[in-house]
Amino acid sequence: MTTSTLAVTVSKISGDSANSLARDLVEDRVAVEVSLEIRVGYSTPLGRTASSISITMRTPGDDAELAIGFLYSESVIQSAGDILSVDHSGPTSPDTGSHNIIRIDLAAHVDIDLGRLQRNFYTTSSCGVCGKSSLDALRIIGAEPLNNDKSEFAKDVLTAMPGALRDQQRAFEQTGGLHAAAAFNSQGEIRVVHEDIGRHNAVDKVIGTLLTRDLLPASDLGLIVSGRASFELMQKTLIAGIPLLAAVSAPSSLAVQLANEFNVSLVGFLRDDTFNIYSAGERIT
Repeated sequence: MTTSTLAVTVSKISGDSANSLARDLVEDRVAVEVSLEIRVGYSTPLGRTASSISITMRTPGDDAELAIGFLYSESVIQSAGDILSVDHSGPTSPDTGSHNIIRIDLAAHVDIDLGRLQRNFYTTSSCGVCGKSSLDALRIIGAEPLNNDKSEFAKDVLTAMPGALRDQQRAFEQTGGLHAAAAFNSQGEIRVVHEDIGRHNAVDKVIGTLLTRDLLPASDLGLIVSGRASFELMQKTLIAGIPLLAAVSAPSSLAVQLANEFNVSLVGFLRDDTFNIYSAGERIT
């Protein structure tokens, strides 16, 4: 059984005096962080082959959804029908029960351009691609502004979402160390929620789940994330056809630029009964 938290023994420090420390040995739980290699199998003129396309540090659990969401947000796949099979492999961790390799075999009709993927893997903030190059990469893969979307989200729905998300953060309650992402409808109902030590992984898990449920593009849903709104999260929101991204923390400058160019509603500092609208405010009623 895969576990997302591990028990550790810690020295808990307390004391009423600056000259003394009281050390109590107690059990605590920490979020698991281990690598996952994503491989794809695909057809070539010479037959089937497989390539490793990404290694990410993640919290085990829902690995298939993570990998599927990653492939979708990178425009490698367009629908669940592009996937033939999903298999875990590699050694099993004795602590977490998880495998560290996941292979997704693609249907014969899927044309995968490994060169483009290597050039345009812009989903991590450390990749060194920014600004105009990042936006150009989105245009190359065919991302289009959400100009025809007519969805609306009430203020009361938005202000209720951080509490609703927190109520479903099971692992966060134990560790305090996991990000969360959730897709919700205009009535404030959470349709999908996932946690992960990486905020981009949490979003990929949500997108992968939506794809397997045939709910993409998700023009009737919003996405809330427990941290900040970065470019990587905004581009995943756009590719999934989700018209609104709400974050409990701040957005980055490039996330704001991307949201304005592609007409995605961007909400930041969503706390208590207040928030900031950075783009496409007409969807907020």
